Amino acid sequence: MKVKRIMANTATSDLDKADRFYGDILGLERLMDHGWFRTYGSHETMMVQVSFGSEGGSGTPVPDLSIEVDDLEGALSRFQQAGVPIEYGPVSEPWGVRRFYVRDPFGKLLNILQHE
Repeated sequence: MKVKRIMANTATSDLDKADRFYGDILGLERLMDHGWFRTYGSHETMMVQVSFGSEGGSGTPVPDLSIEVDDLEGALSRFQQAGVPIEYGPVSEPWGVRRFYVRDPFGKLLNILQHE
């Protein structure tokens, strides 16, 4: 058996919040829409990964999702323009990433990062 894909699922009664946050701010495409379940993503080739931790590094909580971007400052600007509070950072970490934390509309803690 080979794992082909891992998808994170979040329960919500307001799917439009996902559109605004993951579509408008993060720029993900709506790949599937059943009316009651929507999937957002990118056609970028990605590795299958699942991470586990006792902390998020630098004394931060473990984030629910880590999202790697190609332009951290651009992502930061989009979140700030949308009025999304930055909970940590932006900071360059000793393990070679620059990152910040935000919460999505469903309370999930997101680690937005770029490898330096």
